Amino acid sequence: MLIQRILAAIILIPLVLIALFIVPFSIFVFIMIAVGGLAAWEWAQFLHFTNKKSRLIFSLIVIILLTLLYYFPISIAAKSQLFSILLTLSVGWWLVALGLVISYPQTTKYWCNSIIVKLSFAFFTLVPFFIGMIELRSINYTSNTYTGACWLMYVFVLVWATDTGAYFAGRSFGRHKLAPKVSPGKTIEGFIGGVTLAVIVILVTYVLGIFLIDFDTFAISSLLAILVSVLGDLTESMFKREAEIKDSGHLIPGHGGILDRIDSLTAAVPIFAVLSLYLL
Repeated sequence: MLIQRILAAIILIPLVLIALFIVPFSIFVFIMIAVGGLAAWEWAQFLHFTNKKSRLIFSLIVIILLTLLYYFPISIAAKSQLFSILLTLSVGWWLVALGLVISYPQTTKYWCNSIIVKLSFAFFTLVPFFIGMIELRSINYTSNTYTGACWLMYVFVLVWATDTGAYFAGRSFGRHKLAPKVSPGKTIEGFIGGVTLAVIVILVTYVLGIFLIDFDTFAISSLLAILVSVLGDLTESMFKREAEIKDSGHLIPGHGGILDRIDSLTAAVPIFAVLSLYLL
């Protein structure tokens, strides 16, 4: 399993770097729409859409929605306001998700059989993630095409550090379960190890002066992104458990599907974006 993860990372990391730093912004938007469509294909399982036709229709609806969100002909100011509202609403969704994870499985009776509620879960997971990726990537794009890419890369590294620290600390010291009813393999010791490594990344990045931002905004945005990234992972685990599936897909060897790889990012990216760009 570890070897598969390493091999997949060797392939995925260069692709991420190319998408962030090399491809033009217009192509980056298309890539994110495609990622949203692939994620929707896998999310359809949580809605109990089992046949390929219904999953394909759901994926196409999400692709159309993301396309309209970005390309609908409204003023830049109106689009910015819409994006900020949706990103802010995502904060509420992740607070709801925290409650669902903590209370699982007692509260599943309120949402497991409701297609409307599950569709709202999908909307507030996938759409703010798409917007957050676009908003961060577009920072100062006209003056420096790499500024936004560096911000996104920083959030990615935070999440990767959290995952990596949690994996090795959990394997070495894990004794106490973090959320046994949702994800039995995750431990409190792993959580502490992941957060510790990510905090080191925050401090090193700030000391190096890579970003021109005040420390309070930088630290709060980064720390909450770390914490909510763990919640994103747990939330997807909860949905998979409720849908009785092990992995969201099999696209990436050693990692499962697209959702298994971006579950932490679907929470971390919009929360970091809304805090650093709008709320703090």
